[in-house]
Amino acid sequence: MATETREIERKYEAEQPLALPDLDGLPGVAAQLGPDELALDATYFDTADRRLLAAGITLRRRTGGDDAGWHVKLPLDADTREEIRQPLGRTRKVPAAMAKLVRAYSRGGDLVPVGRLRTTRRRWQLVDADGAVLAEVVLDDVSAQTMGESSTLDSWQEAEVELVNGELDLLSTVDERFHAAGARRSTAKSKIGRLLGTPPRPVFGQTPARTLTRKSSAITVVLAYLRAQAAAMIAGDVLVRRDKPDSIHQMRVATRKLRSTLRAFGRVIDREHTRRLGEELKWLAGVLGVARDLEVLHERLVEHIEETPAELVLGPVRARVDGHYLQERAAARKKVLAELDGQRYLDLLCLLEHVLSEPPPTRLATHPAKDVLPQQVRRAYRKVAGAMSAAASKSGAEQELALHEARKAAKRARYAAEAVEPVFGPEAKRFGKRMKAIQTLLGDHQDAVVSGVALRELGVQAHLAGENGFTYGVFLGRDEARAQQSRADLPETWRAATQKKLHRWLT
Repeated sequence: MATETREIERKYEAEQPLALPDLDGLPGVAAQLGPDELALDATYFDTADRRLLAAGITLRRRTGGDDAGWHVKLPLDADTREEIRQPLGRTRKVPAAMAKLVRAYSRGGDLVPVGRLRTTRRRWQLVDADGAVLAEVVLDDVSAQTMGESSTLDSWQEAEVELVNGELDLLSTVDERFHAAGARRSTAKSKIGRLLGTPPRPVFGQTPARTLTRKSSAITVVLAYLRAQAAAMIAGDVLVRRDKPDSIHQMRVATRKLRSTLRAFGRVIDREHTRRLGEELKWLAGVLGVARDLEVLHERLVEHIEETPAELVLGPVRARVDGHYLQERAAARKKVLAELDGQRYLDLLCLLEHVLSEPPPTRLATHPAKDVLPQQVRRAYRKVAGAMSAAASKSGAEQELALHEARKAAKRARYAAEAVEPVFGPEAKRFGKRMKAIQTLLGDHQDAVVSGVALRELGVQAHLAGENGFTYGVFLGRDEARAQQSRADLPETWRAATQKKLHRWLT
């Protein structure tokens, strides 16, 4: 069974042999325990072209120490990584669960040994007055060899300080002590990274971050946003597989942002050459959407129950709601995981990487962002205005459908503004905020409509089972009132979104 832990640590190296710095007088530390000496032996796995390393991920099988087993480390920020652990087992082949966890990064490629590190570790534990371990400081002597068609040998010393139960100020103080002793922060994020060096290919063609300006080329600005969303989508894949809260929603949002941006800026990245990718992103968003919509609907109905006085909840309402939706959600999640494990998803990822690494440009692609991108956002806004006008001329079920289309158009305009916000700053942010207000209001309306349909079905099922359907009627009335309120609030929200000063940057 896998376990998870969050690791906050810093690594150090030096030209001269490393020595333990003075650790007296550290905040909250009552004593130092150690040193303990540990012998660690780790084999690292990756694809032949080192895709995991390129993404900052390590996958290893390690013996020795307190945490022998299979480890996947996922980067969260400069000093923090999340580690998923699994027992060693009997095989030296990467366990299926671990391989699936990194599948979006490996693209299903074989995970083969790429390096072996033998480490002699001296460990000191910094404890408080109650004996709780606040941090660990280690000095490592590392012997390493690459693995594959050829092998090279290397060795070095490094130090690490890892927080256990301590605060960040302790980490910072120890950091100062290491620097005072002549050590410096390690340039390598991991031992295997130091051994193997720079990966041969960046993820999604990602280049080192640079400041974007209005003089940057239009395609540079758009690609930066697309690559960020691609990274978010892949990170979401890992969270979905770990069944983390809100993970399906986050992955779906990133998928939709990718598709929406390709559509909105089709005059910058050639729309004809990205059409198939757009279709595949729509498919993936649809797969995730089934599971996400069930989550939203279930949570909404539970909220209805919790908001309603107990004397108005007649019969086994909660049991019926949970019984229906927990089963439906489990089936939808199973479907999501099956698709993430399928070939079509891998093909989508490969297509996405190809487009973002070798984007098909247009004649406008190399023009300055200030001369091209506002026009594309304005086109997205005009579609919102057209959809709002169409909705205003309809009523009943036709208006509900039209408002749903207006919501989708507002969302696309919001994402378009978000994509150019790094160069158009507050102007794009204010515009995006107004588009989000429209999207949110119409989203609330749509949720009420969908909930109403579900409540009618649940009410019928309850009646046929001999239960009292009164409570479902209460919920339905509440949803109809909310939908009506959303329609009543829409004109004022739309007026705020149509102010001329909000659109000056688009001309």
